[in-house]
Amino acid sequence: MKVAIVGASGAVGQEFLRVLDERNFPIDELVLFGSERSAGKKYTFRGKEIEVKLLQHNDDFKGVDIAFTSAGAGISKEYAADITKYGAVMIDNSSAFRMDNDVPLVVPECNAEDALNRPRGIIANPNCTTIMMVVALQPLENLSHIKRIHIASYQAASGAGAAAMEELHQQYKEIIENKPVTVNKFAYQLAYNVIPQIDVFQDNGYTKEEMKMFNETRKIMHSDVQCSAMCVRVPALRSHSEAIWVETERPISVEEAQQAFASAEGLQLMDDPQNKVYPMPLFLAGKDDVYVGRVRKDLANENGLTFWIVGDQIKKGAALNAVQIAEYLIKVGNIK
Repeated sequence: MKVAIVGASGAVGQEFLRVLDERNFPIDELVLFGSERSAGKKYTFRGKEIEVKLLQHNDDFKGVDIAFTSAGAGISKEYAADITKYGAVMIDNSSAFRMDNDVPLVVPECNAEDALNRPRGIIANPNCTTIMMVVALQPLENLSHIKRIHIASYQAASGAGAAAMEELHQQYKEIIENKPVTVNKFAYQLAYNVIPQIDVFQDNGYTKEEMKMFNETRKIMHSDVQCSAMCVRVPALRSHSEAIWVETERPISVEEAQQAFASAEGLQLMDDPQNKVYPMPLFLAGKDDVYVGRVRKDLANENGLTFWIVGDQIKKGAALNAVQIAEYLIKVGNIK
């Protein structure tokens, strides 16, 4: 099994290295690719030092079985033909192909089988907030069709990359030292603040991030569900949180929902509010699963439930989901 990582020096690229090692993913040869800025850097994987190669339009992907790409939508679009030309499966972490009809958009806990039909040799990894949400929605959908979702996300600095996480650290330090605050990665200072904007605004007043949650959820779940999102950047370092309200066709009791969550793949129920037990991003960075708590009836909707989830944006929201897609393909014999 020859595996490639494109964008190896970024936050998600580095997470790919950790996840592949943690899960003992079968790799005979690993190739790392990056930009001119990253080319030449060396990373150690399973005791072997690997040098990052410059990503170019050539035959470097000949013999590659799986390519994990996380270098931005522009790079994915530009190099997709080079990556897939010799049969490599491209599992792409950018927004480049997510809504293309001939590219499956996959969260293994929900629609793993979609990965088998990939006419262009490309599988898209969904947006991080969507991944977390649909992992929690699927067990409820299995009980009763979800008609509507309202969701407010509380997204950590990690969603904007490694440099954004460092900037948040830097901002707090600058504030403590009474220095001018550096603001490069966000529209405003994030330290001691929340910013009700992630990505650019669309004509309907929603941001691109919020519209991703509407469109991607429907594609992944093969559903007509309506999803209205408000995505907010918060000064947490890593792991996103979401407050979710769902309306189902029939009422689902709290106990029924909790049982479904507790037995679902990729979910951990952490729901004991009387003892102040609920998911929080501070304590769940680096975890594989999505954690769910505060499960209760929606007082404004007799067919409604509301709950709170937390998941590691870089891990399950990006690298781990992509690796799980590859593991599924290997498991069912769809890749060598």
